[in-house]
Amino acid sequence: MALLFRAYFATAVTGQFMYNSKGTPTNGIYGFMKHFLMGVNHFNPSHVAVCWDMGSKTFRTDMYNGYKSNRPDAPIELVPQFELAKDMVASFDIPNIGVTGYEADDCIGTLSQALKEEAEVVILTGDRDILQVLDKNVSVALLKKGMGNYEVHTPDSFYEEKGIQPKQLIDLKAFMGDPSDNYPGVKGIGEKTALKLLQTYEHIEGVLENIEALTKGQKTKIEQDLDMLHLSRQLAEIKCDVPVKCTLLEAEWKYNLNKVNQKLEEIELRGIAKLLRQPAVI
Repeated sequence: MALLFRAYFATAVTGQFMYNSKGTPTNGIYGFMKHFLMGVNHFNPSHVAVCWDMGSKTFRTDMYNGYKSNRPDAPIELVPQFELAKDMVASFDIPNIGVTGYEADDCIGTLSQALKEEAEVVILTGDRDILQVLDKNVSVALLKKGMGNYEVHTPDSFYEEKGIQPKQLIDLKAFMGDPSDNYPGVKGIGEKTALKLLQTYEHIEGVLENIEALTKGQKTKIEQDLDMLHLSRQLAEIKCDVPVKCTLLEAEWKYNLNKVNQKLEEIELRGIAKLLRQPAVI
């Protein structure tokens, strides 16, 4: 979803919706397929799966009705491209994965944990929230500006950057909140202070156990927003126990070139075929 939205808005801002002969806009799926295939060509995976959000209502919106309420509905030009993108992915005979009530990140987190003992997992996304699932054999490739540019994170690189472990990102977001997801955390506690607290006391429980050692201002802010701190933590945590399964056999990266080209022609995605690499084709 992060790739599709990024691709859509990159061209929608200038009104380039790339309507095909059926009158369907294709700018989002065109950019998505470029991100998708360039990522595959760069990282050369043996297996591929794609995860999707399944609507805006999730267990998080049930917990907090303000969650992501600051986001407008999907643009009308993007709506028909959701199913087209899934159809395009399906033409490669790899899984489209999504579970009602959960976000794509929850599916990604669950699968990365389930498969990390069998394979080296690389998560390709534009969303930094997923960094909390970094682990042994789990790395994250964040899209940088442009096409084909990646910032690859491992548990070690995350620690070098933040001074905390990936799992502590959950509590970091609980303290500082997330404006893009519209939950406040503890008002007045920013990233710098939150990082210092977690580097010193490890987690929220450690901070609360030592709350008398904090500055008067920090103590007051945390006590005033204690309920929101705990709620924000629940909202920030990517669930890794979603009822979803995907075997490596299902996700093997081998596709029928004719089948893929037929779908490209049907949707009228010109120029994408040149990104198909022959060694993976059957």
